[in-house]
Amino acid sequence: MPSPLLRTAVATALALGALGLTQPARASSSDGVYTVRVPDGDPHKRSLAPRTTEPFSLVGVTWADPDAALDGTAYVRTRSRESGEWSAWRALDTDVRTPEGGPDRDHSGVRGGTQPLWTGPSDGVQVRVSGGRLPQGLRVELVDPDGGSDAVHTSVVEPGVPEPGVPEPGGAVEPAPGAPLVGRPTVTSRSAWGADESLVKDPPTYTTGTQAMFVHHTAGTNGYTCAQSASVVRGVFLYHVQSNGWNDIGYHFLVDKCGTVFEGRAGGIDKPVLGAHTYGFNTATSSVSVLGDYSTATTNAAVRASVAKVAAWKLGLYGLDPAGTVVLTSGTDNGKYQAGQKVTLHRISGHRDGSPTECPGQNLYDDLPEIRSLAAQAGTLVAPQPKPQPEPGQGQGTEPAPEPATEWVPESESELAELGIEGVLAR
Repeated sequence: MPSPLLRTAVATALALGALGLTQPARASSSDGVYTVRVPDGDPHKRSLAPRTTEPFSLVGVTWADPDAALDGTAYVRTRSRESGEWSAWRALDTDVRTPEGGPDRDHSGVRGGTQPLWTGPSDGVQVRVSGGRLPQGLRVELVDPDGGSDAVHTSVVEPGVPEPGVPEPGGAVEPAPGAPLVGRPTVTSRSAWGADESLVKDPPTYTTGTQAMFVHHTAGTNGYTCAQSASVVRGVFLYHVQSNGWNDIGYHFLVDKCGTVFEGRAGGIDKPVLGAHTYGFNTATSSVSVLGDYSTATTNAAVRASVAKVAAWKLGLYGLDPAGTVVLTSGTDNGKYQAGQKVTLHRISGHRDGSPTECPGQNLYDDLPEIRSLAAQAGTLVAPQPKPQPEPGQGQGTEPAPEPATEWVPESESELAELGIEGVLAR
């Protein structure tokens, strides 16, 4: 006779089947990420039937080989927790590559993957993947950035104000002589948006400097509110660390559609931290990613101004003209450039300028000339002013030299008489 546990499992499966849903295949969860294995089979077509899942707000697809590209398309549709309605099918952006070096490359369990898609609060998913020979080990990544985050309160760190209790490793980068004096932008810190620092296993890696800024978009959707932006950033962080297996979030900065700037990768926003953003050109560059899909949406003045200010400030630390160009060397064969190839790029470039991708979307890419112009206007070259030197014979201490006395000339004998002085004018 079947055991009670088996009878329960069979009953549950039948109930879900009646609803057109199935149970997860080898589902597992870890620190806000719930994964579901996509069954192997046809090398050109894989699918995951519609199913009820744990709560999530961001979804992506990953695979076992970090060097494999998904030669095809991956579509998902999700079910809203609020309305119970299923979304339309949406394609996941596949323009993602594992970094060419550093701790993000060396971690065990590093996986290839698509860009994640922000869905909002959801509890059901269906997936279809098709194309050339598909990579092995496909799985769906369901990210819940708000699970257990009741204690997270979003705030901002004002320019020049250090975050309490956070040391400054290595000290700040001193601006280069003659560098544009651009104020540091207001940035929402990692602790403010809720980064779980226990998930970052290795310390940051530093390069020799920052020679260029790459502009990205996170792709996915623009259907988030600015009140949800911290959750979106947490979701991207969890996806990069828990799903891709990287050491930390790949981008140095993120900007939402209201122009709010978020601190990305740890290690100091004023330091040359090695990122995981532009395959072949991660060394000696920085990155800023705008939340949303700018292949379909257009940016606004707040987004353009924030991206320009971040780039102008970061490049200004090294005395670099944000409207200028630079010659960079490709660190690997990335499908657009060969390893060791020297490439002339704008100091503020789009992701597609360095890698074979559509990122940051045509609309944001078309905004880059304006962003470079805004960045160039953000600071003015100011020559250091020499300190005033005392005149010969005047005091050499810290007190200012006394003003020279003004000679007083009496105008009449009566004025002298009132002061008890007589005969001066006559003499």
